[in-house]
Amino acid sequence: MKRRIVLLSAASALLLTACGSKFKRYNDPQVTRVIVFKGERKMHLMHKGKALRSYDIDLGFAPYQHKREEGDGRTPEGNYIIDRRNPNSSFHLSIGIDYPNARDIAKARAAGVSPGGDIFIHGQPNKFAPKGPDWTAGCIAVTNKEMEQIYFMVNNGTPITIYP
Repeated sequence: MKRRIVLLSAASALLLTACGSKFKRYNDPQVTRVIVFKGERKMHLMHKGKALRSYDIDLGFAPYQHKREEGDGRTPEGNYIIDRRNPNSSFHLSIGIDYPNARDIAKARAAGVSPGGDIFIHGQPNKFAPKGPDWTAGCIAVTNKEMEQIYFMVNNGTPITIYP
């Protein structure tokens, strides 16, 4: 009887721990590309041309043009790669986009400015609430619950295309 109670208690503790974790498991089709439509404020996780999931997004506070320089508040446009992840992000969870690429760096140098960097797909801030839409400094933001899905669906090396 005692053994049964101990086993049930351990199973309950494991179940409660798993329910509260921001780290989820994903066993469905692999995400082969991420597509972002800035004008529609939509992001789609694709598997060979079919949308697996779609999300409403917030962007940089100046969302209507391609990012040109550090601090401009713009979200980049073009073809990039998901290249890193941060489980301890100030924005719940985050996955990095390899902005700036060689083209972005060349354009910024020609203009005599820094292209900036640290562009991520991330959740909500841990320390304050965003004030309205398009509140990031150039990143792509979703809800924390959505970011938990995205974090484990999208692998490093996945291409991302960001359209105007």
